[in-house]
Amino acid sequence: MSTQRKARLTPEEYLAIERRAETKSEYLNGGVYAMVGASRKHNLITGNIFRQIGNQLRGKDCEAYINDMRVRVSETGLYTYPDVIVVCGEPQFVDAQVDTLLNPTLIVEVLSPSTESYDRGKKFAHYRTVGSLAEYALVAQDEPRVDLYTKQQDGRWVLSDAQGMLGKLELLSIGCTLDLTETYDKVEFDETNGTQQI
Repeated sequence: MSTQRKARLTPEEYLAIERRAETKSEYLNGGVYAMVGASRKHNLITGNIFRQIGNQLRGKDCEAYINDMRVRVSETGLYTYPDVIVVCGEPQFVDAQVDTLLNPTLIVEVLSPSTESYDRGKKFAHYRTVGSLAEYALVAQDEPRVDLYTKQQDGRWVLSDAQGMLGKLELLSIGCTLDLTETYDKVEFDETNGTQQI
């Protein structure tokens, strides 16, 4: 989350304003938080993941959405915009506008320096309360690396990861594979981080 507007709003007021707004904001407990724009690298990675997953979902009972689909975390009241979302089965929405999803199966967040601690900490705590959510992927921008949290039957979340351009992760909840070569297509890394340019 970024800067907060001063007025406290109800969820209904937030949605009414947000649906007319030119920029996106998150909402929690009456507070509205303007979202910071994404970098070129962030957009490349997000687009690559969306395309890669979308191609693998053909013929499956799942839909992929990119960062303009809002998610409401019913348990905590958070309204947010993940970078990539997949829902399997019948999508459930807040209302007839079908722009606020209630039942994501997979959420992907591309990490930024300004949001990484929030995405790994408080935001993940919110997401863990979503009953339908089975996997949560955190994708680095500064190196080829993806951390994947998978919910177990007992409710625990287990971390696995893939590193390097040849890395791959199985997204079991949606029956897809995340290939890091495709994820980081056209993305250049700073050589001082010890990673290669591609």
